[in-house]
Amino acid sequence: MKFTGLKKALLAGLAVVAMAAVLTGCGGDNAAEKKFLNIGTGGTAGTYYPIGGAMAEVLNKDIPGMNASAQSTGASVANINMLKDGSVDLAIVQNDITYYAVNGTEMFKDKKVEGLKGIATLYPETCQAVTLESSGIKSIADLKGKKVAVGAAGSGVEANARQIMEAYGVTYNDIQVQYLSFAEAASALKDGNIDAAFLTAGYPTSAVQDIASQHKVRLLPVEASKADALIAKYPFYTKTVIPVGTYAGFDEEVPAVSVMAMLVANDKVDDKLGYELTKALFKNLDRIHAAHAAAKAILKEKALEGMPLPVNAGAEKFFKE
Repeated sequence: MKFTGLKKALLAGLAVVAMAAVLTGCGGDNAAEKKFLNIGTGGTAGTYYPIGGAMAEVLNKDIPGMNASAQSTGASVANINMLKDGSVDLAIVQNDITYYAVNGTEMFKDKKVEGLKGIATLYPETCQAVTLESSGIKSIADLKGKKVAVGAAGSGVEANARQIMEAYGVTYNDIQVQYLSFAEAASALKDGNIDAAFLTAGYPTSAVQDIASQHKVRLLPVEASKADALIAKYPFYTKTVIPVGTYAGFDEEVPAVSVMAMLVANDKVDDKLGYELTKALFKNLDRIHAAHAAAKAILKEKALEGMPLPVNAGAEKFFKE
């Protein structure tokens, strides 16, 4: 009787130990697999935020143990700084801003950012040079002597404007520079206070639609030879064609250049995770395309166009498969 009681006690004890081992093992595995990923986007009214949110949903659904969340930020420049300090691990950033960061130029002059890797380029943000049909301006070369809005001082748009004009032999010494936001530039063009404006955004851009609702507009072309020269010097540019009818009353196809919205990772995203997240995103593009009209341009075959920095080895492995 005593032996039976002892046996029962021993068996019960062993069962408890075994259960504890199982639970510990499960907990250990879960802890090892749990992946937290912060995705930097942009303002809640912009394009990056809904696309980043859709990406987080895809990653959470498709990668076991993933806990990804998209957070609203000040967009490209802020996102680079957040990748640098580790407050985000993955971020949507314009590829020209990424180029400046990794090369220590423009707004990152003497502030070079190390440890960034590309995951993929996403969709074009087109550099648009807009004037009124009544201005008689037909080419970027015609901007000499004119009042030209070039975006906010120190912005990505301002760098785009300067670089594109430079391809046509136009410098800031040749124009009357106006540092204006998109909305300010639209108002100034409508009121006749400026002659032309540069804007970098996916088309159709609401600021240009606003102008076109009251005046006949003209978009100034960036011809292929000028685009080739630009791309040779600044590899983040890609060629784009703005289609006929993009803006009311302007029925011409316009060659242009674009920068690309892209996905950038810091060194927390190792090659294994880079492969997993790239595969998950590009196997579920339908869910990302549904997040915003601009996201429909995200395609696997274009995911390395305009890539301004080394690609995460895991992401590269996926694209080569």
